[in-house]
Amino acid sequence: MWWPTTGGAGRSWCRGCKVGKVKIVFEDGLTPVDFYLSSRSCILYVTEADLVAGNGYRKKLVRVRNSSNLQGIVIVEKTQMSEQYFSAIQKFTVLDLGMVLLPVASQMEASCLIIQLVQEQTKEPSKNPFLSKKRAPIPELSLLRTVQQIPGVGKVKALLLLQKFPSIQQLSNASLRELEPVVGPAVAQHIQAFFTQPR
Repeated sequence: MWWPTTGGAGRSWCRGCKVGKVKIVFEDGLTPVDFYLSSRSCILYVTEADLVAGNGYRKKLVRVRNSSNLQGIVIVEKTQMSEQYFSAIQKFTVLDLGMVLLPVASQMEASCLIIQLVQEQTKEPSKNPFLSKKRAPIPELSLLRTVQQIPGVGKVKALLLLQKFPSIQQLSNASLRELEPVVGPAVAQHIQAFFTQPR
């Protein structure tokens, strides 16, 4: 079973749907999630209008991403009108949040995809390619910004470093051999120099 919220895009195109063994139940006052696939996974639906309207969808994505118990799949309407905004949501969703993003051309295509995901979820959830086993937590913003102060370390490398070394203490104690596979030899040297030079 899956439940769209009243704010979800599903209300406009799936009211009272029943496809095979998939039954849709509408509920008020749920989380920022649009569809629940199971107790562990959900779908967030970003419409063409959401994309064109601005970055309002970001808060919803971050809330779900930071939820400890939900694996979010983001379905985005990518049309001619919204195509110019697609790269921004793709970067934010995939690179910054580490969530799965699936583009669709229309609400009809989205409904077919959701039904397919529901059916796959009920068969064998462990084999669903869109549901990863474990998500790495997003580091605190202040910690991320601190690591970005190291010369040669941008946002992407900072996130990689904090996944491997979750604290400043662990990062400062890391050897070149531990750092090089994560950021390469040049940046590894910068990191060591950053923590060993007197200030």
